[in-house]
Amino acid sequence: MAITDIQGYTHLTAADIETLGKELDSIRRSVETSRGERDARYIRRTIAAQRCLEVAGRAVLFGSRNRWAWLGGTALLSVAKIIENMELGHNVSHGQWDWMNDPEIHSTSWEWDMTGPSAQWRRAHNYSHHTYTNVLGKDEDLGFGILRMTRDEAWRPVHLAQPAANLLLAATFEWGIALHDLGIEKELAGIPDKKLTSPPDLEFARKVSRQVAKDFVLYPALTGPAWKSTLKANATANLVRNLWAYAVIFCGHFPDGAEKFTIEQLDGETQGEWYLRQMLGSANFKAGPVMAFMSGNLCYQIEHHLFPDLPSNRYSEVAVRVRELCDKYDLPYTTGSLGKQYLLAFRTIHKLALPDRFLKRTSDDAPETSSERKFSDISLPERLRVDPETGKRFGLRSALQDAKASLQEKARHEKEVLREAKVALKARARQEKAALREAKRALGERATHEREVLQDKAARRWGRRVAR
Repeated sequence: MAITDIQGYTHLTAADIETLGKELDSIRRSVETSRGERDARYIRRTIAAQRCLEVAGRAVLFGSRNRWAWLGGTALLSVAKIIENMELGHNVSHGQWDWMNDPEIHSTSWEWDMTGPSAQWRRAHNYSHHTYTNVLGKDEDLGFGILRMTRDEAWRPVHLAQPAANLLLAATFEWGIALHDLGIEKELAGIPDKKLTSPPDLEFARKVSRQVAKDFVLYPALTGPAWKSTLKANATANLVRNLWAYAVIFCGHFPDGAEKFTIEQLDGETQGEWYLRQMLGSANFKAGPVMAFMSGNLCYQIEHHLFPDLPSNRYSEVAVRVRELCDKYDLPYTTGSLGKQYLLAFRTIHKLALPDRFLKRTSDDAPETSSERKFSDISLPERLRVDPETGKRFGLRSALQDAKASLQEKARHEKEVLREAKVALKARARQEKAALREAKRALGERATHEREVLQDKAARRWGRRVAR
């Protein structure tokens, strides 16, 4: 049943969580007070580089009837769209650069190169997702309404189509996000789904029209005889951007270790508990500087969820301090390679497509999520909360390790019992088989004896007849 009590789950006291919150506040203040020209130069150079790449890509596509020009132009345009989406559109819309007071690079004025309107995304993503991160029934990003990503959600026959739905979502990710945000926008405004002429619907239709006209009419037409190959190049660049954005986003909340929460957790939630929920509900992936840049620094998803409005170029230094806090409070820091994190999410998508009767674990102790009940049937070793000699704190990370060791020991014991039972059954089967063989042999001997007696009687009767 997901996590209902984050204090109990993390094995920290209320005082521990309050102190942790203050230390994270301190990290935030240190970044806010040190923002300056270096950061402003970073975002302006990023915008300039992105625009140069897009102009170069579209210029090369004038010769797109040549294969190499098509490949080069498509690659440049794909990279430009990825940077615009991940490092610019996403992060500017989060308000990460509002402190510069530059009207061009401001969350209220930036319109990204995606199908859905930025304003609708800001309300759906910044409010619904970042406020209620991974809370069942509140965070619409949990499966985006079409995927079952936790066994807390009841299985329905439609989930059998989940693997195909996942492929469709990946290829059309911008459309999935756009429709998802429109639905949340209408829900927040109390507008019925079937009403198609509401202000959010009209705003959506205007943005879709502009986007489709730009990529599939205007730019192809500008290249004249090469319009067909340019159109294919634009579609390919959109597809590449969609697949990359999908992979990055899915690695942020769906690998093993990214936990889910129930709505009860929100009752009286403190700032420290909110921080903990963001840390435990998010997952990072390892990346070098280039991959970090191309992911919009969402390889630091944990840091992004802790401080969504701090400049993305500072997440790498924030990550060092967050990891130190995780070590200090003995908390897990979920990360891994991009491939590993995606494969874990991919496994969950396919596994949860099946009915629950085919699944071994429960929602309290599943690989993709767990709850404080995970520890209820496990005997954890007694430990000091803070070792007086080493200063090491006992928290969730140690509890998970102990629980894993306890479960492994329990599994080994059950396996041993099963093996002994199997050996006993085999021995009994051998005994029964030997007894059966002996009985069969005795019956054979008795049958032979009786046949001989009958033959002997028959011979004597024949002898008496001959004598008469």
